[in-house]
Amino acid sequence: MKIQLYEEAKKIWRIMSDSQEPPDLSLGMEIHKKLLGFFQVGDFYYFIFNLVRGELDYMHHGISKVLGYSPENTSVAWLIDLIHPDDLPWFLDFENTVVDFFYNLPPDEVMLYKVRYDIRFRKANGEYIRLLQQSIPIQADEYGILLRSLVVHTDISHLKSSGPPVLSLIRLDEDQKEVQIPIKKVLSPMPVSLTKREKEVLQLMLTGMTRHQIADHLCISKQTVDQHHKNMLKKAGLTTSAALLIKAVQEGWL
Repeated sequence: MKIQLYEEAKKIWRIMSDSQEPPDLSLGMEIHKKLLGFFQVGDFYYFIFNLVRGELDYMHHGISKVLGYSPENTSVAWLIDLIHPDDLPWFLDFENTVVDFFYNLPPDEVMLYKVRYDIRFRKANGEYIRLLQQSIPIQADEYGILLRSLVVHTDISHLKSSGPPVLSLIRLDEDQKEVQIPIKKVLSPMPVSLTKREKEVLQLMLTGMTRHQIADHLCISKQTVDQHHKNMLKKAGLTTSAALLIKAVQEGWL
């Protein structure tokens, strides 16, 4: 599931970054990185995102304090896997909305906006915390195509404990004006509702577990798992497990 969601996100980012490998960043970027700590309202870390490759160019060591992970061997696909299942559709919809917004800007305005939204991430101990993601363009080509962005994740769990994620685009001028734009959805809402147990079974199916393994994991009978599976197929109007899993990922059921 992690790889499928990452590939879906890369399709979105590729719209904005149809370019060759971006040139190296200026040394002045180091000054910007050192200033970040002065403007955060909680523990934070940051990274440089390469839109051309859909990969990380750099991950700050602060991720160890915030999430409990080492910055070594981090990747975009790995970060996506840490997002709360209920927030994954929001994440893809927000990224799709942002890419569409920047894609339609005049080239000389691309560097003038900051993107901000909150999303829940899983810590190394299994706990979920709410992070405020703020990103600003730091490199674009002469045609206004974004090449790299600086992304800051700040723990705001103490400021927002519940509620859906919220997206804001802010113009970085004297007024710091917030731009209101409609969300462009990538994933369609599930046409039918699943029970809590059905969602648990489906989530484990997506990890590659067999129905025997799911039964052992949930401490229920194989026959009960089979019945949940049958019920989900009927609700979705499908006939195979493969079709069920593909539809679940494509439409963001979990």
